[in-house]
Amino acid sequence: IIQPDCVWRGSVLPPLLRAKTSQLIISTMMLRSKISGKTDSLHTAYLCADLNKMNIISRKKIKEENQGIATILAFALIPLSGFATDIYIPSMPSMENVLNVTSLQVQLTLSMFLISYGISQLFIGTVVDSYGRYNIGLLSLLLFAVSCIAIAATQNIYLIYLMRIVQGLTVAGIVVAKRAYFVDVYSGDKLKHYLSIFTIIWSTGPIIAPFIGGYLQKFFGWQSNFYFLAGFAIVILVFEMIFSGETHRNPSPFRIKTIARVYKKMISTTSFSLGLLMLAFAYSMVMLYNMKGSFIIEHEYKMSPIVSGYCSLLLGFAWMIGGFIGKATINRPFYSRMLTNVFAQLIVAVLMVIVSIYLSNIYTLLAFAFLIHVGAGYTYNNYFSYSLTRFPENAGIAGGLTGGSVYIFVSLLTYVVIGILPGKDQLNLSWGYGLFVIASFVLMLLLQRKFGLKQIPAKI
Repeated sequence: IIQPDCVWRGSVLPPLLRAKTSQLIISTMMLRSKISGKTDSLHTAYLCADLNKMNIISRKKIKEENQGIATILAFALIPLSGFATDIYIPSMPSMENVLNVTSLQVQLTLSMFLISYGISQLFIGTVVDSYGRYNIGLLSLLLFAVSCIAIAATQNIYLIYLMRIVQGLTVAGIVVAKRAYFVDVYSGDKLKHYLSIFTIIWSTGPIIAPFIGGYLQKFFGWQSNFYFLAGFAIVILVFEMIFSGETHRNPSPFRIKTIARVYKKMISTTSFSLGLLMLAFAYSMVMLYNMKGSFIIEHEYKMSPIVSGYCSLLLGFAWMIGGFIGKATINRPFYSRMLTNVFAQLIVAVLMVIVSIYLSNIYTLLAFAFLIHVGAGYTYNNYFSYSLTRFPENAGIAGGLTGGSVYIFVSLLTYVVIGILPGKDQLNLSWGYGLFVIASFVLMLLLQRKFGLKQIPAKI
């Protein structure tokens, strides 16, 4: 048996692989001890030594003079989920032709990412709380870059599906770790200031990404979107290794039963669960356009991917405007303002259906979609703020459950709707909007019936 101090001395293996190997050795030693009925001194010494090596939290800390750069890097990674979903939207029609697949199969690449990203958020918060932010972030960036290169280098749609699942997992690790970074490093008014601009920073992804993607598709083809993402991840990875470090000071034990009890408590809270559905319906309206819009613009209207990118840019601003209006009216009675917003969306959706029967062009498409997306941004801002503050004693888990479940619901809902109403024209898009708006309206009525008109503002 090799002495423990010699096992990793001079080893070039990464810390994560060392920890996993140590864990396997320890399990083998414990099994041998149980079989033999005794644990000799050598076994005990080996076991104790390797137990100390199982902690994969990095010892590298951020230098004080590098904290500003590390914060900029953290902000740069917050919109990564939006970039991963939206940058190749203008390229979807081209992917359909080059890969020789259906539009539904191309749209499924988006659903695969959303499902993976959503499921990962359900547990990744607890993982980074237990095993640190830095090493998990670095590994996630590396795997994300590799998966992007793999997508760009293949013509196999099923390999693309697999890599999109990997991207969902890795982006969740990156984004959740960077959200936690701010809580680790800052406090007081400075922390409040940084947290207050999270939504704005996150919104830059869906706004800028399709704009960039349109030009990349025009001049370099659909693969360039993923090479761009890979290059971005590699650059940030290098800077992270130079300027950043571990910020988590008090790791908590990873206990599945405890987490499950907290999840059960949250899901059984009716107002919280219904709020998650409202969030899902609101974001589904946006994702519905993301899956259909580029096909309508490039196939039906015969316009370029650059135009498609500009249209997505405009609708990204609509979402942001809705969020700003939500913040401006946050002190008004909850039920009345939310019902007013949903009712206005319902009127716009009905008008869009009627107009689409007789007239369909890029101007009518953008006019109605802009108003729908403003309303969706308004709904999302209000309910997301509520969901994150509903359980202050478990804020991290509440954030993971909110983000995770919403992405899962959105991916399933949008995929079902585009299966029923293929993204071939403006009329089908308007019917899709109408379905989600009607669902939101019915849900608001259920909230009123459950809690009563006067109680809802106090409860939400």
